[in-house]
Amino acid sequence: MIKFLTVFEQDGKIMKHLQIIGLSLLSLALFTGAADAQRKTSKTPAKKPPVAKTVLPPLEVRVAREKVDNQRSNVKDFGDKLGTVAQGLEVADTDAKAGNLKPVTVAKIEAKKKEIVEAIRNFKLGLGNLESDFRTKPALQKYLETIKGITDLAATAEDSAIAGKFVAAKEPLRGISQKLTDTLAIMPVSPPQ
Repeated sequence: MIKFLTVFEQDGKIMKHLQIIGLSLLSLALFTGAADAQRKTSKTPAKKPPVAKTVLPPLEVRVAREKVDNQRSNVKDFGDKLGTVAQGLEVADTDAKAGNLKPVTVAKIEAKKKEIVEAIRNFKLGLGNLESDFRTKPALQKYLETIKGITDLAATAEDSAIAGKFVAAKEPLRGISQKLTDTLAIMPVSPPQ
């Protein structure tokens, strides 16, 4: 019996060793499985975010946008310059009509008035052509409502200037500038090159 107990005791130690080895192998298998799972996810290629396609507006729209921007800049600059001259020109014109100025000065004032009226006429012509493009070209017609009326505003500015009301001529020019700015705001911008 002692032999049996010794063997049993030895078997108990063996069993404990087997249990420890078994638990170790089981733990190792679990950690290995987790490591395999991590390796598998890292092997799958990461999906690249979709590349945003840059859409280039049609050529007619790009050309029209540039024309609108040029006209806006020209009208705004002219309106700013007219603002500094308009009131003085009206006062000088009143003085000239009252006979308070020399004939040379009166001639200079008349020449300046004609120059301003001619500049407004030139703007009216360019703006009329631009508005006509928006009316006739299919790619631009969706922007017509925003730009419509710039020719009429230019005619109003011209009428005011012809009547010698240069201060009043500034207001329609501001309206034109605003309409052109609003049109630029809704027209697509070409992506940077």
